[in-house]
Amino acid sequence: MAKGRATPSLPDAESTSSSSVIETKGLSAKHVSMVTNFLRSVGVGVSDSIPDNCNTKEFYSDIIRDTIKPDLLLRGRVNCLLTVKPTVANFYGSLHGGAVAAVAEMVSIACVRTVVAEDKEIFLGDLSISYLSAAPMNAEVIVDGSVLKSGRNLTVVGMEFKLKKTGQLAYTARAVFYNMPIAKL
Repeated sequence: MAKGRATPSLPDAESTSSSSVIETKGLSAKHVSMVTNFLRSVGVGVSDSIPDNCNTKEFYSDIIRDTIKPDLLLRGRVNCLLTVKPTVANFYGSLHGGAVAAVAEMVSIACVRTVVAEDKEIFLGDLSISYLSAAPMNAEVIVDGSVLKSGRNLTVVGMEFKLKKTGQLAYTARAVFYNMPIAKL
């Protein structure tokens, strides 16, 4: 494998041509066909490698950042507008749970940075999310994050994800960050 390039494949699979025909050992052709047809139906192409522009360190973060726009930034509070685009939607046409977690992490880090000095290292110790209802494709979601508690060693952030159109609460999240002490040399 070339350095810096990932190559996904099925177990014991050998690609026989560029037309995505796959022969497998131990798997029936019917099952392979069902899986590849499912992947194509949800918009995932079956290929030999990941394109170079998608195989960069920050690619995933760029996808998530493309869906959120900051709206309000105050000490201890960050408010963003999240648009549910096809890139962050699941098979059912609503916001993917992993995207909810990624947005919650980004917003909570932004909240913490409004109260904890930049020279202090922080790390996420706990992130809990409650999925209450789905945010449909193309919906706008208001993400409101606020610092609930901030001390010398710990910062807690709470977030609410509400549908802009109805005000319905879709997701809640709570993040606990540990503040690393500054080394005294």
